Amino acid sequence: MSRPSWHEYFMQITELVSTRATCLRRKVGAVIVRDRRVLTTGYNGPPENIKHCEERGGCLRDELKIPSGERMELSRAIHAEQNAIIQAAKTGISIQDSTLYVTTHPCFTCAKMLINAGVKEIIYKDGYPDEFAKEILKEAGVEVIKFDELIKEEKERNNE
Repeated sequence: MSRPSWHEYFMQITELVSTRATCLRRKVGAVIVRDRRVLTTGYNGPPENIKHCEERGGCLRDELKIPSGERMELSRAIHAEQNAIIQAAKTGISIQDSTLYVTTHPCFTCAKMLINAGVKEIIYKDGYPDEFAKEILKEAGVEVIKFDELIKEEKERNNE
């Protein structure tokens, strides 16, 4: 019987979570895990009871011609990582010493939040143009791993 590895399993869940995202630019999903248990999930979109960009006629960032990775504060959306942290807070779940699976590398703002929330490892699928995020995560000692490289290493170990 063939089963996905734990990393593959959690990234598949993360990809499914991203399908709930309402952002017109990028669909992002996040899953926070500890001890092989899903603690919380999040996807990007506006706060509760706020119109989605599609409902209001388009993306504010597109209207203002803001490039990806810049002026993150000018967005109606809450990032997937932020929503996962917020869900943990709302339900009283500690995410200390957890692993974040995310479809896109966290931005600088999310990186700071993840550090303070106690996330110790980030496994991401796609890159993101934010060198400050990479620097601060490294300085904080958060292990950041690209999913494809992790799976490649797993398969090489299993073939030995």
